[in-house]
Amino acid sequence: MSDLPTTDELFFTPTGLDRRRVERVVDDALKGADDGELFLEFRQSESLVFDDGRLKSASFDSSHGFGLRAIAKEAVGYAHASNLDEATMKRAAETVKAVREGRGGTAMATPPSTNRHLYSDANPLNGVAFERKVRLLAEIDAYARGKDPRVRQVTASLAGEWQAVEILRAGGERASDLRPLVRLNVAIVVGEGERMESGSHGAGGRALYDTWLDPSNWQGQVDEALRQALVNLESVPAPAGEMEVVLGPGWPGILLHEAIGHGLEGDFNRKQTSAFSGLIGKRVAREGVTVVDDGTIRDRRGSLTIDDEGTPTERTVLIENGILKGYMQDRQNAALMGQRPTGNGRRESFAHKPMPRMTNTYMLAGTDTPEEIVRSVKKGLYAVNFGGGQVDITSGKFVFSATEAYLIEDGRVTAPVKGATLIGNGPDVLTRVARIGNNLKLDPGIGTCGKEGQGVPVGVGQPTLLIDRLTVGGTASR
Repeated sequence: MSDLPTTDELFFTPTGLDRRRVERVVDDALKGADDGELFLEFRQSESLVFDDGRLKSASFDSSHGFGLRAIAKEAVGYAHASNLDEATMKRAAETVKAVREGRGGTAMATPPSTNRHLYSDANPLNGVAFERKVRLLAEIDAYARGKDPRVRQVTASLAGEWQAVEILRAGGERASDLRPLVRLNVAIVVGEGERMESGSHGAGGRALYDTWLDPSNWQGQVDEALRQALVNLESVPAPAGEMEVVLGPGWPGILLHEAIGHGLEGDFNRKQTSAFSGLIGKRVAREGVTVVDDGTIRDRRGSLTIDDEGTPTERTVLIENGILKGYMQDRQNAALMGQRPTGNGRRESFAHKPMPRMTNTYMLAGTDTPEEIVRSVKKGLYAVNFGGGQVDITSGKFVFSATEAYLIEDGRVTAPVKGATLIGNGPDVLTRVARIGNNLKLDPGIGTCGKEGQGVPVGVGQPTLLIDRLTVGGTASR
């Protein structure tokens, strides 16, 4: 869009920085290094929370800064600052140069350029007045309370950000990206007698707020949150023991992301700390299981035109028909492993070093219908939505809590259950995928992935899956 600021107008004109002088600082910092870059970032973000019938909080933040990195084999020098001036950059350069003392490196090739645009460049924070955003949240609150007399509390939140980045490399090579991101979330508490239960639903992506101003969109988020809460109001204690488990499509892919995806990131495999280390070309899953990481899907929360090292994202096949094909790579780990970057070098902000991270990670569809899968289960659990979980990358062991789940009895979905947890091992689960549905679905755009203290937006997805044996933790006997 013609009225959008350029990276010169964001990083150089207002600060008095001279681009050619900055390029000389970068050249000096990276001379003799294997790789590295100057990462410039400008970010604006806001959050509004409407709770108990009123605006509870509203925040706005604007920040900018740089991160300068030099790489020499496995060593990394990194310095960052929130003030953009030449003197600070020179001090940062002196710091990062220490990693290549006494050696001369062979510079890695510059990432290829791209003219691809996966999302709007526009800043979502500027497109809708603050009063309209508050009115939207008030409309959500009123709509939810009018749907059912059992609604006791409604919390609605709206969050948006706009991130501008420029990556500068030795020799004046540069790449830039403008990234919008929005999210709407609704949480509802219902009550009947003394019993209280809750449900929540959200959606978002790399888009503008306009989508969520349309009642046909936000009312769907409210309806789903209320549906979950009312289902939980009827739930019975979850069974415990080993049983067949059907995972629903879409957001349950978070289990795939955590229990399997992290183990396919390059750094864990280079260090031989992943359960998948050294297994490329080997069977790691049942036939029919194909898992990809795809950062190129338009407007998705986990998508990026370029990653935070300037490499264009791509569709990376990780597991194909049960065979491990490769890992997600940033530039450093790819070079050390003799592989190529896959566009998965990501960082939370200029204050963080990039590392291999997922974008949108999902399993491809199979041929079974969801109805056929459920009918094949004599007695088991149908898990539709998940909350938090814990994963050990080295062993692949995981524990996940299901926020919406049902009993399966004689091939039929019956009573909703509360308090179910799934306990297992990610690599082992891949070998226990008995049936794969034909209904691949991506999550609604709500995921944030944590790794080594850094959080980045991601997407997940999967079709309906049947796991032939999985340990379920619950409070009722089978």
